Amino acid sequence: MRIAFVGEEAAGARAVARVVAGDHELVCALTDSAPVGGSVATIATEAGAPVLPARRVRDVALADELRALGVDVLLNVHSLAIVRAEVLASPRVGAFNLHPGPLPEYAGLNVPSWAVLHRRDRHGVTLHRMEPGIDTGDVVSRADFDLTARDTGLTVSTRCAQRGIELVDDLLARLHDDPRGLPRTPQDLSARVYYGREVPQEGWISWSSSTAEVDAFVRAFDYRPFRSPWGAARTLVPGVGEVAVTRLEPDVSDGAAEPGRVRVEGEQVRVGTGDGWVRVLGTTVDGRSTPVHEILDDGLVLSS
Repeated sequence: MRIAFVGEEAAGARAVARVVAGDHELVCALTDSAPVGGSVATIATEAGAPVLPARRVRDVALADELRALGVDVLLNVHSLAIVRAEVLASPRVGAFNLHPGPLPEYAGLNVPSWAVLHRRDRHGVTLHRMEPGIDTGDVVSRADFDLTARDTGLTVSTRCAQRGIELVDDLLARLHDDPRGLPRTPQDLSARVYYGREVPQEGWISWSSSTAEVDAFVRAFDYRPFRSPWGAARTLVPGVGEVAVTRLEPDVSDGAAEPGRVRVEGEQVRVGTGDGWVRVLGTTVDGRSTPVHEILDDGLVLSS
């Protein structure tokens, strides 16, 4: 198979490396990654394939170019570039996308974080055919996995990438053996939920929410040491201003709490929620990590 690859990030790099190492031919790569390290651009260049800017997927002329190159498959992994309908229709066998969420119920952007926020006990990754609609095409394969009460946006994204590469490997094997026999299960679009670029609560922690909800909110934003696609989970601290809360955990202390009320005992800092307490374990101010007990004073009430 002659494959045109569209991809970004570490998952894209791992996937294009699979294409290069296998029995298929990488015809070109469309990416905005820099030609450094083990990026998509570097791997494609080392394989002798031309590298094009990702924006070309919106160029109708690319469809004719791919047909002229005899492209059989367009494979998209972790690129957010919207592919033009004519480009999607140009490969002989089809266009495929690896999506870091279970379809149809988690379509769109940043769905690993949404799954953590919703306190889901399972998530998944889906490989599907691409259509002009976003994340709407027939499902080729899907892999689900359990989530834990301490998962973060980063840990779920990482597992999506790991399980997703397995789906890519399976696709490449099927393309080699029987490209016309690929599974295709139509999505039940009545169950579809699409998530856009919105950030829940604009990133502000609601201390009046339950302990479990506050905990999940901060974990959903947590991509440490990388930048979160949602930015920071934040609160306003009197006398300090905006503070990012990078890590906290539920506290089992008895007794009612006033939402947002700070209690400090030595270096242990607790904040009241709608039904209990959380222990704040990490904060940053102006992007710099700062000890929690140096920021939150006993008796303060944080904005809820």
